[in-house]
Order: sequence, then structure tokens, then C-alpha cells
Amino acid sequence: MEAGGLEWLLVPVQQLVSWGAAGAMVFGGVVPYIPQYRDIRRTQNAEGFSTYVCLVLLVANILRILFWFGRHFESPLLWQSIIMIITMLLMLKLCTEVRVSNELNIKRRSFAAADSKDEEIKAPPKRSYLDFDLNYFWHWSKFTDYVQCVLTFTGVTGYITYLWLDSSLFVETLGFLAVFTEAMLGVPQLYRNYQNRSTEGMSVKMVLMWTSGDTFKTVYFILNQAPFQFSICGLLQGSFFSLSSAPKPASSSDQSH
Repeated sequence: MEAGGLEWLLVPVQQLVSWGAAGAMVFGGVVPYIPQYRDIRRTQNAEGFSTYVCLVLLVANILRILFWFGRHFESPLLWQSIIMIITMLLMLKLCTEVRVSNELNIKRRSFAAADSKDEEIKAPPKRSYLDFDLNYFWHWSKFTDYVQCVLTFTGVTGYITYLWLDSSLFVETLGFLAVFTEAMLGVPQLYRNYQNRSTEGMSVKMVLMWTSGDTFKTVYFILNQAPFQFSICGLLQGSFFSLSSAPKPASSSDQSH
């Protein structure tokens, strides 16, 4: 009787834990970007955040969704990708608006400092996705350019996947590319920190949540027997996250000042 009673109690508890873990997988991935989004919105400064992080996650999650068509995995992982794509588009929209606004303000301050009647306030040069200028790739002036780029990438990769969907080698390679791209998530932020020689403007909360979320995801992948590509992704991400949060030491020339 006692064993039966305990089993009756454990079954719903296990179900609740399973639902909770699935919910954490779906929405937990976007939580680290909430403090970064709020910081950018509050300070109106996106210099400390690399928008290439958004590019990496958009590519990775689009490829992961295409991988699902060739090899079905758990629905929470599929929904996680959809939610992440929406989140990265929102981050890009905010960063683009802030950057363009700041560039215009700099022009206005320069004009006021010059105090010349012959000078005119010139808007910053507009950079478009359709210019096909690699020097300004992912540095466009309008959010719609990013959307066009994402749609183009989705259309091309989707068509290729449709043609090769019957090839197990292609499907497995697609899955590996998806998780390997996601594993490189910390690299753009690491490079931005190197350029700035500091981590100023980057949310430390975001990096800490990256690391804790990565640990949770890896355990989830293993326990739920997700495709091996997912576990590899989780293991690789940890090292890049720890490097992203480490400030670059000041150079000797900086210390002399």
C-alpha cells in the first residue's frame, strides 16, 4: 500500500518537474538578454554589446529548425529556437535604433561646435543590405535590412535542405553546423571586449546567465537523449562564455597615462 501510495504521489511530481524543465528550456535561453536589453534601453548606448551575437544565434537557430525537419527532436528545443529568433530580432531592432540615433546626435554636436553658417547637419550615410558592401555587413541603418538578410538566408538554406532532406549525411552535418555555430556564441562578444579593451557596456548578468543556462542545457540534453550535436554544443559554449566575461588587461601605453 505504501509503495502504491508513493508511486501515486511521485508520478504527478515527476510530470511537473518535466513540464518545468521543458518550460525552462523554451524560455530560459532568452532570459540572459533581458538585463542587456534593459541596459541598452536605459543608457541609449549599445557599444558594449556585439550585434554579431544576434547574427550567430539567428544562423544557429534557423539551422536547428531546418535540422528538425530531417531529424525530429523534442518540441521544447524547437520552440526554444523560435523564441530565440524573435528575441534576437528585438535586440537588433533596439541596437539599430540606438546606434542610428547616436550617430545623428554626434553630427548635431559637431555642427554646434563648429558654429558655422556654411555647414549643414548631414545625416549619417545610410547603409543598406541591398548595397552588398561587405565592409558594412551587419552594420546597416535600418532594421528592415536585417530582416531581409535573415529571410534570404532562411529561404536559401531552406531550399537546399528540401533538396537534400533524404541524405542522412547532409542532415547530420546540418545539425552539427547548427550547434557548432551556437557554440561560437561567445566569440563576437569576446572580440568586442578585445577591441574596447574592457567589458564596459556588457551586462555581467548576461554572461553569468549564459554560463548557468549552458550547464542546465547540457544536463537536459544528456538526460533527454537529445541528438549528440546538442551535447557537444553545451560543452563548447562554457569556455567561450568564461572568456567573454574576462576584461582585457590594459596595454602598457594605456597604463603610462
